[in-house]
Amino acid sequence: MTVKEVLRAHARHQAGHAGTQGVRAGTRGARAECGNVRADTRAGGARTRVEGEGGPTSSAAPAATVAAGRAAQELGIRRAEFELAVHLGLIAVVGAPGGGRPRVHEEEIARLREQPGFPDGLAERVRTVGTAEGAALLDIAPARFTRLARAGCVSPVTFYLNRYRAVVWLYLADELAAFASREPELLAGRTPLGMRTMLESGADWRSRNWRSQRIDRLLNRTRDPWARTAVQASALDPVQLAEVVDDPYERAYLVRVRPEPVFGRPGSMAARDAMGELMLAGDPDEILWRRVNLILELDGAREDRPAPRPGDDGGVRTAPTVRAGAGAGAGARTGTAIPASAAEPAPPSVRPGASGPPAADVPMGKGLLARLGWRGRGQGRGAG
Repeated sequence: MTVKEVLRAHARHQAGHAGTQGVRAGTRGARAECGNVRADTRAGGARTRVEGEGGPTSSAAPAATVAAGRAAQELGIRRAEFELAVHLGLIAVVGAPGGGRPRVHEEEIARLREQPGFPDGLAERVRTVGTAEGAALLDIAPARFTRLARAGCVSPVTFYLNRYRAVVWLYLADELAAFASREPELLAGRTPLGMRTMLESGADWRSRNWRSQRIDRLLNRTRDPWARTAVQASALDPVQLAEVVDDPYERAYLVRVRPEPVFGRPGSMAARDAMGELMLAGDPDEILWRRVNLILELDGAREDRPAPRPGDDGGVRTAPTVRAGAGAGAGARTGTAIPASAAEPAPPSVRPGASGPPAADVPMGKGLLARLGWRGRGQGRGAG
């Protein structure tokens, strides 16, 4: 049953229960004496408003939502594709009342169904390929594709473990096509000297790029300064974290407020272990970069509010969480995140030797260096 059919069935049920003869759809300003229902269908989505006795109610009824499985079925995509679309910010989800798995507004489903090219367009935007299929897509040898990925020219979006519990990286087909049109000279001929030197030294940017994109997407989902600090902290091991955040109550609070992926958390113990390893920064320059970002976020969080201490009443002020993935087609909504595919271009290829953009106005004086407590630890962590 489609969203519009659900709305029509709901309207007929309410009208029969109230003893009315029908429901006027799309009529503005209609008043009902015995619980009349008005269904307004608009281009941006579907919305139902219930009016009580004696005239309209002062506030609109909560919008109807559906579970993730039902939403994936309505959108004509597989469950794994749906979860990836949420991760990429293409589909907006909302928290379920009282906790539980996030749900999807029916108006969000209607908006996506009305986009040009539905349903193939949405499925194509979340299509992932492995090394062999990615190489075929770019018309190059698999070995060359692997070298480009290790050099950071293309970035994986997710992974799975094969039968040998080895990490197998997956890439967005759309991003590979964009790379081919942007860097055609890297698909043929000799590999540039700088890239060859880097690869011969054993460099592998796949896990680092995956971490960077994952952190950026989690940051896009929240404006709460402590949650943002927790995202940055997730890339450091406990020893590194304790050197930057020396207050144990703050570290405990970071664990409590750390955002997690909305869907798709690995189920098996091996997958959870692999995820835990891949989340940690590996090379010394990456660790330093994450420590700098953590300090900047931590300073902002401390200015906003202190971390709770034992005996606090728990009334900690938090900023509203940004809903994951409100699409650009839905308009500018309060508390929604702009999808990564619409608001920000695909993350640029990390060129060999780059370590990330410099932080704006970073106070690189003795105070920051002392707080970093840099020891140069953390060599080569992360799967390849």
